[in-house]
Amino acid sequence: MFGNLKAQPADKILALMVEFKADPRTDKIDLGVGVYRNAEGITPVMRAVKSAEKRIWETQESKSYTGLAGDSAYTQALSALILGDAVAPGQIAAVATPGGTGAVRQAFELVRMANPDARVFVSNPTWPNHLSILKYLGMETIAYRYFDEESRAVDFAGMMADLAQVRAGDIVLLHGCCHNPTGANLNLTEWQAVVDHLNATGAIPMIDIAYQGFGDGLEADAAGTRLVASSCPEVLIAASCSKNFGVYRERTGLLMAVVHETAQQALTQETLAYLNRQNYSFPPDHGARVVATILNDEALRADWQAELEDTRLSMLSLRQKLADELQTLTGSDRFGFLAQHRGMFSRLGASPEQVQAMKTKHGIYMVGDSRMNIAGLNAATVPLLARAIVDSGV
Repeated sequence: MFGNLKAQPADKILALMVEFKADPRTDKIDLGVGVYRNAEGITPVMRAVKSAEKRIWETQESKSYTGLAGDSAYTQALSALILGDAVAPGQIAAVATPGGTGAVRQAFELVRMANPDARVFVSNPTWPNHLSILKYLGMETIAYRYFDEESRAVDFAGMMADLAQVRAGDIVLLHGCCHNPTGANLNLTEWQAVVDHLNATGAIPMIDIAYQGFGDGLEADAAGTRLVASSCPEVLIAASCSKNFGVYRERTGLLMAVVHETAQQALTQETLAYLNRQNYSFPPDHGARVVATILNDEALRADWQAELEDTRLSMLSLRQKLADELQTLTGSDRFGFLAQHRGMFSRLGASPEQVQAMKTKHGIYMVGDSRMNIAGLNAATVPLLARAIVDSGV
């Protein structure tokens, strides 16, 4: 049986991690792996997370199962953080998942169950695992233009032209904020135009929001998602706590289905719980309990928001420093887009050959499409990266 297995395509980001680790150079820079790092190169445990874990350790008396949907304190608190008062709680069906990836996978499973003929429209480019999961599930995928390689901004005209192909029941996958891998985001006027088009065609939005709080702030980063949720009859939302709570290894995610016919909420909730049962039964609880403890405690929540804001401002500062350094070196403002992008990532616009040259000559590791993790930098390495970019002819 096992001899019939076929080798699967290597994950380029994971392969890059292995290559970076094996590189003996001491001045190498890892801009590939998608985790936040502070100025010391550490992915820290947030203060509020440590406090919440201590409280849970002191008070928790059982490790018995939670429900199939996860702990309701978590699903309700995270739903409220993302959606605010955009929709009534009775319109939301939600289940905890193993990370944002688990939420994405369960969302696609739900779509396939409800409408096997649904096509999924995905931005070009997008997070590679979106495409990998869709291919594995055998779901038809259609790319829509999103990123303009010349301006390094959203190609909104191209996006809307490609979305003219959607039909009723199709899924349009959108990034809630801090687009991965480009860092280029829709503005609210563009979000409204997308909403109007989806409602006119009967297509259904699915939003992947993995970086709330990393872009323009918790509220601003949720604005597009809230507009969609309040305006469209049916919405899927896959959320992750890995970045904004720093609980990467705890695999803490949430899948929400927003329905505006409340009679459908109970059936949708039952179906989501059923899908959990078929996949992993009960979702992991520790990270979810940490998040719920923080969000439902005024002092812990305030401390978490303060540290998250420091993280956000640190990344914005690094973006501006890199843009300024490149302007000094080149005498040109063509890299100004780096300061305009938001979140952990930017797509530099370098060719694969230029990316390879930066790795070979300078020990700069980024994904082959030139996606780089801004949070992998610090004040000392910004000038090194800037010189490598210029030296490689980007």
